[in-house]
Amino acid sequence: MTESTSFPPRVERIAEEAEPGSLRGTLLGIGRYLRRNPQLVFGLILLLALIAFTTLGRLFVDVTEARPLAGPASQPPSSEFPLGTDPQGRNILAVMIEGSYLTIRTGVVAGLIGIVFGSAVGFVAGYYGGWADRIITWVVDVLLTVPAILFLVIISAMLQTGLTSLGMALIIALLAWRRPARQVRSQILVMREAGYVEMAKLSGSGGLSIIFREIAPNLMPYLISSFIVAVAAAILASVGLEAMGLGPQNEPTLGMTIYWIMQFSAFLLGLWWWILPPVLILIVLFVGLYLLNAGLDELANPRLRRRT
Repeated sequence: MTESTSFPPRVERIAEEAEPGSLRGTLLGIGRYLRRNPQLVFGLILLLALIAFTTLGRLFVDVTEARPLAGPASQPPSSEFPLGTDPQGRNILAVMIEGSYLTIRTGVVAGLIGIVFGSAVGFVAGYYGGWADRIITWVVDVLLTVPAILFLVIISAMLQTGLTSLGMALIIALLAWRRPARQVRSQILVMREAGYVEMAKLSGSGGLSIIFREIAPNLMPYLISSFIVAVAAAILASVGLEAMGLGPQNEPTLGMTIYWIMQFSAFLLGLWWWILPPVLILIVLFVGLYLLNAGLDELANPRLRRRT
């Protein structure tokens, strides 16, 4: 099946005239990919809308109103407070703007640390092998037997006093590197036998040069997809811990908002304007991450690339 059947003749003519290495050719290639990949487009739209909400919202709403006693308590939505206030007198709109930013930052920081450290460990174990591979594989296998939620609960409870959202990200990152390390190692074991790697060795390239110039660029789509999964897992872990009261007590993250909703019995009091916003934002965030990962799967999965 060819791509020309799904595009107007004019678009195909422009694509044929564009040079492969030119800016027009690159943009047309991206446009064709996005056109046949609606999941990626919708995921990007949802995530960009959420990011715009957290960034542009600061221009119109004073986020200091996310603190207690910033306004009257338990007020329904009004012109002054579009999403109302909670029993502590916090402006819920300000809480959502600040909480979305803090929650996304926690997931990105924890996911980035996990992917970077896990990839580095996986590269060393997979490419060099030998005793380094045996030690790293043994450590990863042992840590994978540790229940992540139990470990995170214990560490969060021990460090709860003075804990911040960045501290929560570091706690989650302590175990976020295990699975990426094992998966990257498996990929490297296959890629190090590829013809282009053998040619690089024969040309006199060193191990680090081969890793960064030959293997890493070919593995980048897989790493990006793994990063999206790691961010989603980190956000889910942080929200779960915070909903149990093990998060930063003085920061209005989405997880802590859910914790206070349960503590103040918002369901029994009928404070629907306090319950719905964090739930809707989390739904948009996870759906956006899922669609983005599903859209990027075509780049990371060779079988899907060949089928397309």
